[in-house]
Amino acid sequence: MLARVSPPLQRLSGQIVDLHRRRVFPGTVEWSGGRIRRLVRDDSVRETRLILPGLVDAHIHIESSMLPPAEFARWSVVHGTVATVSDPHEIANVLGAAGVDYMIRDGARTPFKFHFGAPSCVPATAFESAGATLDAKAVARLLRKKEIRCLSEVMNFPGVLARDPSLMAMIAAAKKLGKPVDGHAPGLRGPDARRYAAAGITTDHECFTLAEAQDKLAARMKILIREGSAARNFAALAPLLKTDAAQCMFCCDDLHPDLLMLRHLDEHVRRALALGADRFDVLRCASVNPVQHYGLKVGLLRVGDPADFIVVEGWKTFRVQRTYLDGVLVAANGRSRLPRQPSRTPNQFRARPRRAEDFSVKVGRTVPVGRRLGRDSSPYHLNLIEALNGQLITRHLREAPKIVRGCVVADVKRDILKIAVISRYTPHAPVAVGFIRGFGLRAGALASTVAHDSHNIVAVGVDDASLAAAVNLVIKHRGGISVVGRGKRGVLPLPIAGLMSDADGRVVARRYTALDAMAKKLGSRLDAPFMTLSFMALLVIPDLKLSDHGLFSATKWGFVPACPP
Repeated sequence: MLARVSPPLQRLSGQIVDLHRRRVFPGTVEWSGGRIRRLVRDDSVRETRLILPGLVDAHIHIESSMLPPAEFARWSVVHGTVATVSDPHEIANVLGAAGVDYMIRDGARTPFKFHFGAPSCVPATAFESAGATLDAKAVARLLRKKEIRCLSEVMNFPGVLARDPSLMAMIAAAKKLGKPVDGHAPGLRGPDARRYAAAGITTDHECFTLAEAQDKLAARMKILIREGSAARNFAALAPLLKTDAAQCMFCCDDLHPDLLMLRHLDEHVRRALALGADRFDVLRCASVNPVQHYGLKVGLLRVGDPADFIVVEGWKTFRVQRTYLDGVLVAANGRSRLPRQPSRTPNQFRARPRRAEDFSVKVGRTVPVGRRLGRDSSPYHLNLIEALNGQLITRHLREAPKIVRGCVVADVKRDILKIAVISRYTPHAPVAVGFIRGFGLRAGALASTVAHDSHNIVAVGVDDASLAAAVNLVIKHRGGISVVGRGKRGVLPLPIAGLMSDADGRVVARRYTALDAMAKKLGSRLDAPFMTLSFMALLVIPDLKLSDHGLFSATKWGFVPACPP
């Protein structure tokens, strides 16, 4: 008989960060067969590098990186991320359960530790057109999959407060299987927050003020401190790291490819340490807390754990030098060692090209033609969306319209632009048009098929011809983001469900960066104009948003006219 050959023992020495006993000691990590075998203290070790558990993003939509899971993994490991809790409701709103299965299968091709949630809101509301529906029975089937670790963010918080039977059935299915339920309730405070939590909601990542987070902590919800491309709440919530770190986790939620090339949760850690938060508390938020809350199969640098750990240069820079998954080196010195793997490109896209006239907004004959009417003299006003830099919430403003030849038009001087949403699922559906402030464009238009959560086509622009040109660019490619203006145009095709590219992550990041720069040359003052644009159709985030059915107020939970008399 052949003797069984034991896997070779590997060793790495440095300053071992023990998050469970809250200590750092010189020593050696020994592992074999993908698991930690020993942690040996050795005071003779002189290496200053830190060895600690890998980082875990507690809530992210992989689709927002514009990369499929296998490609996302290649670049996130460079920043020390070894696992995510990923909500696939973006692709689910386009392709249904088949989209969730696509994400699971694509991610399984890598050693990266993807964990998924069962989307709870497909469609997100009844006030928009989506590509699929997942009812309570479909969600219950998804929850039974071993790769599904939770019920993903329950965005219809009015439905939870009203104890909607379908939502409550989904929550009950998750609780029966012992899987946590993620929340999504921006601005919810006091008794309503307590009622929301009492329904079984365990987390929230939408807090944009410290007071709101404290209300939800009092309701026994855990707070995910978010810093992504559009929603940046770290500064507001950072004080929790000194008062309630045990109940906090870190997440990006949505991170576009340009930023993924530069950072991930390593930036959360750097910022938290720079603010003077306790290093053990910070690192537990970045690893231990999500692993324990969601029951993830991720190592935490203990004997017997999977050998998922990172090597970091030092506390001040927190520069990740190496990342290991199951004992295998997957990233070193800023370079990924995971192989490039082309992905399939499933999609659902039926939209047809549009004309400039489709974006016009006509008013009644009683309105004087050719004048920009003042606030007091006009029988009309605009219900205006105000987009806020670094926030998903918007404000509901009322402004006098600019009217030319019987049509309401954009008013660049007052930063009042047109915004449009077009169904990608119905070829000849009418165009929904509204008005928006905050993008700052002086010329041209932007368009995108990344439009949370139903992912119809959303566009913003200064004139109807530019809007039509930008929209038709993404329609031509059956999904993507585009910019047109001042004689130039550019597009990043997104053939995977109109959300993700099948190209190399570096190429996607470069193309995205170029389009972002074009948008800013056209006048946009937003840090991430495409990310902000993608949330202008997300009806469950207060206050005013636009769906393919019209202008919607989350506060009123109903439609409002774009230009009422």
